[in-house]
Amino acid sequence: MKIPSFNGRKSNKPKAAERKSKSKAYRKPIARWHPRVVQLLDLSVTVGSVLLCLLLLPTRFPGTELLGLGPNWLLIWVVAWSIKRSVWEGAIAGIVLGLLQDALTSPDPTHAVTLGLVGLLTGLVQKQRFIQEDFISIALIVFIMAILSESIFGLQLSLTGDRKVEYIWAYYQRVALASAILSSLWAPVVYYPLNLWWQKRKAIEQ
Repeated sequence: MKIPSFNGRKSNKPKAAERKSKSKAYRKPIARWHPRVVQLLDLSVTVGSVLLCLLLLPTRFPGTELLGLGPNWLLIWVVAWSIKRSVWEGAIAGIVLGLLQDALTSPDPTHAVTLGLVGLLTGLVQKQRFIQEDFISIALIVFIMAILSESIFGLQLSLTGDRKVEYIWAYYQRVALASAILSSLWAPVVYYPLNLWWQKRKAIEQ
């Protein structure tokens, strides 16, 4: 026996439940997407994040500047990419991003050597399982790689012979420390969303 409502109106609960079930039906999980769509989305995330890091290199937002320097966004991206990939995948990614940075700045000295070495060493560190994949470890890796990258870049400048070596190293000591501090502090901003997506992407393939 159906009990009538006191206000003479019908309950809206069945309709609300029906609308909710329809909305859930339209939202498919990523695992059920077509493989081509997932590949296109993965390519868009990877290329888009690289282009964003390239655009961020010359910009100086409040809180992202120290001694006139900003975070090395491309180095952070290379570390985030290489941390779960092979040594050669990290090295190739670093070389490609280094060449892109050379196209925006100057090819002499080149950034391909520094970023390629960063990708290679990051992949090697992760392959040996020396460091866990948490934010503190990622920040530590970025800090060390930033100092190494700036040191190698300063070495390239000193080998050209058109500047005094003592001036170069006096300058790059400050540059390396400032870049390492800023890059390590801002590393989670790049690493967390990319790592989250790449984990989902890997789970779909399994």
